[in-house]
Amino acid sequence: MAMVNNVVIGNRAVGNNQPPFIIAELSGNHNQSLERALAIVDAAAQSGAHAIKLQTYTPETLTLNSHRPEFFLPNEGNPWGGQRLWDLYTQAYTPWEWHGALFDRARSLGLACISTAFDQTSLDFLKSIGINAVKIASFELIHIPLLKAAAKSRKPLIVSTGMATASEISEAVNAVNSQTGLPPILLKATSAYPSTSENANLSVIPIMRENYGTLIGVSDHSMSVAVVATAVSLGACVIEKHLTLDRREGGPDASFSLEPDEFAEMVKIANECFEALGEGQFGPRSVEDASVWERPSVWATRDIKKGEIFTTENIRVVRPSGGLHPRHYDELLGKRAATNISAETALQKTTLCNGF
Repeated sequence: MAMVNNVVIGNRAVGNNQPPFIIAELSGNHNQSLERALAIVDAAAQSGAHAIKLQTYTPETLTLNSHRPEFFLPNEGNPWGGQRLWDLYTQAYTPWEWHGALFDRARSLGLACISTAFDQTSLDFLKSIGINAVKIASFELIHIPLLKAAAKSRKPLIVSTGMATASEISEAVNAVNSQTGLPPILLKATSAYPSTSENANLSVIPIMRENYGTLIGVSDHSMSVAVVATAVSLGACVIEKHLTLDRREGGPDASFSLEPDEFAEMVKIANECFEALGEGQFGPRSVEDASVWERPSVWATRDIKKGEIFTTENIRVVRPSGGLHPRHYDELLGKRAATNISAETALQKTTLCNGF
């Protein structure tokens, strides 16, 4: 499958040959305070993020205001266990009237503006206020009508793949391609909150890139920077992490969010991992010039007269470079010198007889 190389989000190219694009997820960490939300946007910029991401929904765009048992979160393996979906989303949602102020602050700091759409109304709203990219959450990957509508927006599309089977991802990518011909950026994710490094399953990243011909990133809900480092080393070009000001202040997503100093450290490590990958080329790099000079070559260890036979007593392979390559040493033994050779002189072809 043909590979997508670059997508532009805001004023940055996002791609396999670009430094990782870092998205700071605000989510519900504002704790219903616009002032706190704006402070998180500031912290995102200061910590090295390239984009801020919101979530654009209201309780009624996500679920029904029902008290039936099916609408309560299971207690097992869930930080919000026992809560009614409607109540959780009421606590966590970002008021839509805040979006303009948050995006204005983000753009003033050079951040791209991204948000997750959950239905047609939130998608229409995001298009109306200007958005640099649209995100689809892991849970909505199977919402094919939403994927198609988001693709029609002609905005870069980012789709998380937590819980998804290979066939579900294929269906989602095909749905997007059917509208634009351009596949979404796929984020490897584990839909556990928090997750752990042992559940990251990052070895699928190169497989996803090969199978779907698109850019791959990671949306990580663990507290381990090692997950991000490993993802970048495997080819992730987008990193999405939750950001909060202080986990001690609580909030619906605080337990799996990084604080600003932790986020900045993650950005630093992600960039170092990308730099360490290099261009995938063999041969000495410019920083190795001094070390190349120090490689060994063939040198005379004492004065050698014209016609004298080369032996292990009068020539050796020693540092530095400047003489014949060490591969020729065994061939030289038993041959004769074409000229007088002074001790501590590097052997050259011109100093040898028999047309060596």
